[in-house]
Amino acid sequence: MENRLDILTSVDVLNTLHGGTVEPQVIKVQREDSQEMHVHVPSIDPASIEVEVNNNRLFIYYAVNLTAAGKDLRLPYGIYNNALPYYIDISRIHSTIDGNMLIITLPFNALANGYHKKIKTDSR
Repeated sequence: MENRLDILTSVDVLNTLHGGTVEPQVIKVQREDSQEMHVHVPSIDPASIEVEVNNNRLFIYYAVNLTAAGKDLRLPYGIYNNALPYYIDISRIHSTIDGNMLIITLPFNALANGYHKKIKTDSR
């Protein structure tokens, strides 16, 4: 019975039983001093979309609520999960809502313009 509960609570089965899922749209916009990610998920309130950075990875998701075997479950539905490049200032990442879209701003740090260093060669 435990395996059946695992199967019933999986997001794939949930999508099938509830008629499918919405297709998230993520559009990247390059700015002079930052990169923006415009995230739109039809029928999902942009305020309910979560944005997290963990171990230099940007994770964007929303929760799917499900009741199975009398228990309320919140299952994350991932929209985006990728490593952040070295030239993003992680401490200044922020998000705003514009209409039905979540806009995540990824500001550049000083390394965005490249890094130059003259390497001195020592003799042995």
